[in-house]
Amino acid sequence: MIFPASLFSQVLSLISKPDFYKNVRELKAEKASKGFSCWDQFVSMLFCQIAQAKSLREICYGLRSCIGKLIHLGVSSDPKRSTLSYANAHRPWQLYEKTFYSLLNVCRTAALGKKKKFRFKNKLLSMDASTVELCATMFDWAKFRQTKGAIKLHMLLDHDGYLPVFVHITEGNIHEVNIAKTLDLIPESIVAMDRGYNDYELYYRWTKKRVWFVTRLKQNAAYEVVDERHLPLNRNILSDQIIRFTGYSSRKKCPVELRRIVMWDTKKEEKIVLLTNQMTFGATTVAAIYKDRWEIEIFFKMLKQNLKIKTFVGTSANALKTQIWTALIAMLLLKYLKLKSGFDLSFSNMVALLHWNLFTYRSLWDWLNAPFGTPPIAPPAQLPLPFLDSICKSATVKNAEGGGCF
Repeated sequence: MIFPASLFSQVLSLISKPDFYKNVRELKAEKASKGFSCWDQFVSMLFCQIAQAKSLREICYGLRSCIGKLIHLGVSSDPKRSTLSYANAHRPWQLYEKTFYSLLNVCRTAALGKKKKFRFKNKLLSMDASTVELCATMFDWAKFRQTKGAIKLHMLLDHDGYLPVFVHITEGNIHEVNIAKTLDLIPESIVAMDRGYNDYELYYRWTKKRVWFVTRLKQNAAYEVVDERHLPLNRNILSDQIIRFTGYSSRKKCPVELRRIVMWDTKKEEKIVLLTNQMTFGATTVAAIYKDRWEIEIFFKMLKQNLKIKTFVGTSANALKTQIWTALIAMLLLKYLKLKSGFDLSFSNMVALLHWNLFTYRSLWDWLNAPFGTPPIAPPAQLPLPFLDSICKSATVKNAEGGGCF
């Protein structure tokens, strides 16, 4: 049967409109608006992300070409370029930040039943930041370097479903450690991060709170070995030591014993030196935790390759943050569909198929389980038409007389 709403409309139904308009009222986002609502703006920007529109003109023309199908999206009318540009520049981007975290709760519920890689019950998180370079002339507010502008996307990824549970957007010259210090992580959680988050005061504070971290040790770190631990057999672990920092500054900032693990990377054929305050896990488990940190790099890669966060349809800070938050909302929606899908399809291929079938009238969940199939359409029983019978009779007579058929 033909479904009465498009795939795009069914994807949008995952967003709670009562919560959305509650946030609109709290932020007074529609103050002095005339006809073009925040929901219209949100649908337009989400269309920009999923349909891969490159400009305001493509967004408006793309929606205008589907004007008969917009009624299911809750859109009152197709947007004008100037109207959408003004809304992106002036309506608060915090509205879409709130929408992101509301949708996150739905996605985390969907990820609860998924199989985990590790046996431990601790919450596993990855922390990283990604830089998006901008033109310094057009984005003069995005300070990074003397001749370059940039913004930095700081993220905390939950490995249960690989969903971002914390996102913060800053200018490119803000160091990621400054954002990490503002986080209030729950005790017994494990944070995997790269060497860019090296901060001895942060290590000490997390150790006192029983927040475990796994990172890489600086090459010039001064330390002494307190104890040598037994190594697992037939593993790629070369060393497992309990160490204490001996440098004047590092010893003062982090006066606790930590653990140094040296593992052999068979792919790169090099040693990787890890640092952690987790003393009970096996060395192979700690190495596997750091290896799983690569998932946040994959998340950034999927975000940049499949959604529009490298080129922007507005140059103001508000327009840029609006576009990034709508990209993150689109990412959550796509991750949710991937979690619910019963078809073994890669994330990028699923995004491409959805892009091509946005306004297809079919059940979303049937499409997710069989994206290459077509819904069976049973034509109604057709009654015989009088004029058709007369045409067929005359054709039979002419054929019998040798005059041919038609």
